[in-house]
Order: sequence, then structure tokens, then C-alpha cells
Amino acid sequence: MRFGQLPEVAAAAVPVDGFLLDVREDDEWAAGHAEGALHIPMGQVVARFGELTEAVADGRRVHVVCRVGGRSAQVAQYLIAQGLDAVNVDGGMLAWDAAGRPLVSGRAEADAFVL
Repeated sequence: MRFGQLPEVAAAAVPVDGFLLDVREDDEWAAGHAEGALHIPMGQVVARFGELTEAVADGRRVHVVCRVGGRSAQVAQYLIAQGLDAVNVDGGMLAWDAAGRPLVSGRAEADAFVL
């Protein structure tokens, strides 16, 4: 699969009940993330693949997100090669925030931001 053929979806088009995999680092996640997302940093995806497949055992599409879309594109490509229905979230969490999608953090919701 060539990079240009990678399936993408706009952040605003991710279903409210869609499965979101956030592959950013711990500090990025802590600053702000989508509520209900599964956090597996990019460097841990292969080691934690079983955890991910259990989470989407019902065949749901995996919407993969990072800060701007580069890391998530690589992870989405890997997941597709493993047989999962995966799609890259175009523009990442910056696009998510710009689209007015909610962010949460360990702090107050108003303090959540994209790092």
C-alpha cells in the first residue's frame, strides 16, 4: 500500500461512538485527548497489539490519531496490513480541536489542550 492510498477521515467526521486509538506520547495524552480513546503510544503498538485487537473484536473501524497525522498514518498502515479496518484521522488532534471536538485531561476539561 502506498502512502497516498491510505484511507483517511476528517476529524469532524469521526463518529461520536467511533473507536479512537491515540498513538501520541504520554505527555501529549496527559495535556488533552478525546474522551473514551484508547491510548497506546506509537512505539508500543506492536507489543500491545493484542490489547487493541481485543478492544475491536466486534470488527469496529479503528480511527488512528496523533498530533497532526504522520505517526497515525504509519500506525494505520500497519494495522491495515494486520487485517484490521483502520483509518487515519486527517490532521490529527490539532484538526480534532479545530473542529470543536471535545478534549479531556487529568485536569479540568477547560484546561485540556493539544500538545
